Amino acid sequence: MQNQTADVTWQSENVPVSARFDDPYYSLENGLAETRYVFLSGNRLPERFHGNFHIAELGFGTGMNFLAAAQMWQLHAPGGQMRFTSFEAYPMKPADMSKALSTFKQTNLPVDRLLELWSPEGGVFELSPDIQLEVIIGDARSTVAHWQGQADAWFLDGFSPAKNPELWCEELLRDVASHTAPNGTFATYTAAGFVRRALDAAGFDVERVAGYGRKRHMSRGVLRG
Repeated sequence: MQNQTADVTWQSENVPVSARFDDPYYSLENGLAETRYVFLSGNRLPERFHGNFHIAELGFGTGMNFLAAAQMWQLHAPGGQMRFTSFEAYPMKPADMSKALSTFKQTNLPVDRLLELWSPEGGVFELSPDIQLEVIIGDARSTVAHWQGQADAWFLDGFSPAKNPELWCEELLRDVASHTAPNGTFATYTAAGFVRRALDAAGFDVERVAGYGRKRHMSRGVLRG
């Protein structure tokens, strides 16, 4: 699996779609606005940022979520370092990532810097002295369990639970909870019942709230205890 890259098709010019999961990587309406609403606001960022803050993510995809978080950190952070760890089974080829992000180069996101650093082999990338990205390649059902870190906030951004159920299974979500710092949070675009029940069983207080755009609902939560 570590040698496999994403097989991408395209919709509406530069919107990437996973051929494997038949699902777009981000909203056809506005991918950046969706990221800011679901993952940043859903985790109550930037108000929760503190000196050293760790975000973890299931599904790196185009890197959109990381770029939006990095931009927000640069605008609002109180010093210290933001670490961002993402678990990705099928990393994008550089050319596909460049095409997918080309629409957002006028948004002041650090797109060019990410493209300069990016390798589908994963690894640790220093976006700036205060922002570190680590992309761990492989099946998250194994890699999260063996990870030594703890996240203050989780972005749960696998493909649709109906099409990619492995990334929403009870065992993996228990591993997410066990790698969450006290009072840590999660946010995700999905409000699927089995996902919310699994997150509750894993130890999160789960809340269903209004979703972005055409999505009626999404989920967010805080680790209990």
